[in-house]
Amino acid sequence: MMSLVKSFSVGNGDMFYIKHGSDNFSIIDCCLIDTEKDRIIKEINSQRAGKNIQRFISSHPDDDHIKGLAALDEEIDIRNFYCVKNNTTKDLASDDFEQYCTLLDDTKKAFYLHKGCSRRWMNEGNDERGSAGINILWPITTNKHFKDALQAAMNGESPNNISCVVKYSLNDGATMLWMGDLETDFMKNIEDDFSPPKSDILFAPHHGRKSGKVPESWLKLMQPKIVVVGEAPSKELNYYQGFNTITQNSAGDIAFDCVDKKVHVYVSSDTYSVKFLVDEKQTRPLGNYIGTLKL
Repeated sequence: MMSLVKSFSVGNGDMFYIKHGSDNFSIIDCCLIDTEKDRIIKEINSQRAGKNIQRFISSHPDDDHIKGLAALDEEIDIRNFYCVKNNTTKDLASDDFEQYCTLLDDTKKAFYLHKGCSRRWMNEGNDERGSAGINILWPITTNKHFKDALQAAMNGESPNNISCVVKYSLNDGATMLWMGDLETDFMKNIEDDFSPPKSDILFAPHHGRKSGKVPESWLKLMQPKIVVVGEAPSKELNYYQGFNTITQNSAGDIAFDCVDKKVHVYVSSDTYSVKFLVDEKQTRPLGNYIGTLKL
């Protein structure tokens, strides 16, 4: 079944949704900047209409991944809040961080993510409803480096390295990977415990920054067909030379229209183009069609 994956252009932050082919709708992270807030909320409300199972997945509680969370919760009433269990503290706690903590501690809404966790409709389906095709590959909660990252976040340091790794896959379709804001040094430290899967589309961690460059050993395992380099100052980015990339600084919003063994790609920039996709003359009203990835 078809699904739609959207990566919003929100400046130095991350926000995605997945409109699943099954009766599921997922949002990954939140960064509602003032100039885009109304547009994004309107689109999310339109796309989630009719989906009975809706979830919000928080990769980690850094400000550029939870900005606008309080407003989003007020608008859509988050009832399924998926996150890594943590005790992150901040010297200056924003309203959005306070809302994150409220959802994190709500035993009726929170579901704590770790490698291999299972959940109805996230990765389990039955005759009533299909699953969302989402699996959690990291963290391993007993890993020493992850424990150190939890402690650092609790001490008020950066929560980047408590980020979860999320895989979304479709039967006879694309596999996509999100890695939050994991940093290169941390990834190298956990190489013995974590081996990423082959992935068609990789959303580069830490918005594509050099500080979050995926180790070469992992890239060899992933063999990504597209690396999405997020938004950050150009001087801070790693452009993943040798791989096909879409750079969000230039492309704007990116929509991945996933069908059997293909992904049609659209962007919001009217002038952006790439040479590595096949032109299949698609005309869905999702933006500027830049080509199709054949799997």
